[in-house]
Amino acid sequence: MSLSAPTGEGGLPAVEARVRHRRPWPAILFGLLLLGVVVLLVAAVVPVPYAILTPGPVTNVLGPVAEGPQKGKPLLEPTNAAAYPDTGALYFTTVLEIGSPSDKPSALETFFAWVGGSDEIIPLETLYPEGSSEKSVASENVALMDDSQRVATAVALRKLGMTVTEHIAIVDFPPGSPNKGLLRVGDRFVSIGGTAVTTADEITAAIARQTAGTEVPVVVLRGGAQVHLSLHTQAHGGRTTFGIYLGRTFAFPVDVKVNIENVSGPSAGLMLGLGIYDILQPGSLTNGRRIAGTGEIGDDGTVGPIGGIDQKMIGAVQGGAQWFLAPKDNCDEVFGHVPSGLTVTTVTTFDEALKAVEAIAAGRTSGLPTCTAADVTRIETSPAG
Repeated sequence: MSLSAPTGEGGLPAVEARVRHRRPWPAILFGLLLLGVVVLLVAAVVPVPYAILTPGPVTNVLGPVAEGPQKGKPLLEPTNAAAYPDTGALYFTTVLEIGSPSDKPSALETFFAWVGGSDEIIPLETLYPEGSSEKSVASENVALMDDSQRVATAVALRKLGMTVTEHIAIVDFPPGSPNKGLLRVGDRFVSIGGTAVTTADEITAAIARQTAGTEVPVVVLRGGAQVHLSLHTQAHGGRTTFGIYLGRTFAFPVDVKVNIENVSGPSAGLMLGLGIYDILQPGSLTNGRRIAGTGEIGDDGTVGPIGGIDQKMIGAVQGGAQWFLAPKDNCDEVFGHVPSGLTVTTVTTFDEALKAVEAIAAGRTSGLPTCTAADVTRIETSPAG
């Protein structure tokens, strides 16, 4: 007696018919996996026109230089006056910028920064406006840092009762400047195109009135003598320029060398001023407290807003600070974004910042101002914003 297998359609064994009608899920899953790998590989190499702002390290202006050729030297070093150490910390905070026109971050890198929560993604043109080069932006930021050091010193010395005289002078030249061989660092403008100038606003306005591509007669003060020159004009960023960086120059009764490298921009000014004020008088301003902060400082002692404050607050916590001094005009970015473990107080002037540090050092902090919803509303409805 013989047995035969049950048959399906066309006489094929039923079991084979069932196998033939199975859906190819393994192949579909494999295809999706392969597609995902391809997408990730493409995202990892395709550049995008954005920059990533991420929390940078903090630096104690009261301590020694942590690395580099000046490692171990005091960050603030008076050259003709005694220095009085402080066991506390006054940190200036930084932001690391990832991305430039020649080295854009990848789409994948930008995506991970976005989902990470502590970084900010901004268009590259925010950092590199149209018509500007990477070298010119870097040079300008270095010049801003140099100027902030001079202004911070002037503000601190004046607060200590010393006399400081000020002038507006040429402090540097951007790459490709047409007048680098004619002008010198330290030159001070007396007149431009026949118009007498003294302040930075007057100098900028006098240059802007000229026609790009023309020659302009100027008089500068150099080494105590007036020098007559004919300067070249050029168009840059939609305006006429001489290809110069202007800055404040001062005659200081006390010289303080600031041993900082690889940091640019003006936002360290407030903390540098507080540090210079602290080291030039006996005693401890901080009473051992660890205080971070940021803010551009003006010659009149005003404290202006800066960028990247979210990342700077995170960096302050990572660096061990418990307190943070923030410009009041940054409240729209501070309110609701203060990281755990950090207390933020707002300031508008150097005097307010100094009083805040003294209050923190003494433990009298209940009355210190902070950002509120009303501050955010005020900033959002102001004529400038």
